[in-house]
Amino acid sequence: MTAYLITNVSVVGAAPTDLLIRDGVVAATGAGLRAPDAAVVDGTGLVALPGLVDLHTHLREPGREDAETVESGSRAAALGGYTAVCAMANTSPVADTAGVVEQVWRLGREAGLVDVQPIGAVTVGLAGERLAELGAMADSAAQVRIFSDDGHCVADPMLMRRALEYVKAFDGIIAQHAEEPRLTEGAQMHEGEVSTRLGLTGWPAVAEEAIIARDVLLAEHVGSRLHVCHVSTAGSVEVLRQAKARGVRVTAEVTPHHLLLTDSKAETYDPVYKVNPPLRTATDIAALRAALAEGVIDIIATDHAPHAVEDKECEWAYARPGMLGLETALSIALDVLGPQWELIAERMSRAPARIAGLDSHGLDPAPGVPANLTLVDPAARRVVEPAELASRSRNTPYARMTLPGRIVATFLRGEPTVLDGKAVK
Repeated sequence: MTAYLITNVSVVGAAPTDLLIRDGVVAATGAGLRAPDAAVVDGTGLVALPGLVDLHTHLREPGREDAETVESGSRAAALGGYTAVCAMANTSPVADTAGVVEQVWRLGREAGLVDVQPIGAVTVGLAGERLAELGAMADSAAQVRIFSDDGHCVADPMLMRRALEYVKAFDGIIAQHAEEPRLTEGAQMHEGEVSTRLGLTGWPAVAEEAIIARDVLLAEHVGSRLHVCHVSTAGSVEVLRQAKARGVRVTAEVTPHHLLLTDSKAETYDPVYKVNPPLRTATDIAALRAALAEGVIDIIATDHAPHAVEDKECEWAYARPGMLGLETALSIALDVLGPQWELIAERMSRAPARIAGLDSHGLDPAPGVPANLTLVDPAARRVVEPAELASRSRNTPYARMTLPGRIVATFLRGEPTVLDGKAVK
């Protein structure tokens, strides 16, 4: 294993120092380190962050390898500065058995670009009718601890209660896609002024807020852990704030696109902007940003959702919802938050690693710590070119936008997966 000496780098925004990486860990830190056998990486002007962790990634394999594979998604993640991703269960077949989650886990290990931690389905086939094999998935080689029917809401309150009760035995988490289906039937975008003007069926904010309110009460009653996926409304923030003040064991995420883009994008009728939950208003964005800074929203998660060309380049009504996110998430965070490195490290690495129980991730570079880290050039600006993305899909809403920041290097257990901004393998 090659040793690496990263010189003159700022660790999470602190004064420049050197980092020596050897045998998979950070062996030493301090100015003026010497290691004749180490490959030198000039960190001047760069910021070292604990490797990013994504709690919400769609890798599509098995079943939709035309849109993404575990390998291609892992490469996109590494190029985005990630060292671990949690893969959602809405594959084909659905990851609702020990066999499927182990397949995804093994594919991640074979790719070797990021640690891929499968998320298991809550219900069989995501159908919302009966619980999946939660215990078997938890006991599998993949050691699943997060369960979600993402893309579908666990709408039945009794089933949701049973799921929360079941995972409590092994300190698991139910991650809810908060959408009351009876309020969103046929919905195409956020319900509001723009949807009325365009004549598109609206997705009301209350459909999200009502499920979150119900579920925090269930989690409080059961004493179990709840995670709320892709929070998108100001009302949801208030529900979460009140729940946390009462001590409910709830965490929440927001996506980069919900921090930046508004429902006005639907005026273009470009299906790249169709997503679930939909893009909301400027008022919602302001509330989400404030909640992220405050800690009411715990993490930024990408909801990286690759789609094949035929599923996106079609009429709005027929397009699949979802956007790419892994390769641009840190840049959007810098654009929205500025160079608040402590906040970015907490929301994009430390907190998601804690929630997912990924003990070797989310740790600031320090002696003895596993060398899972990323180097960022905050002064760089880049134009997003879809053809240059590592994902098999091209449905990025940031095409040809100029974004701040560039991932220069990513290390997974001391081995570079990205160097000089390019994938190593």
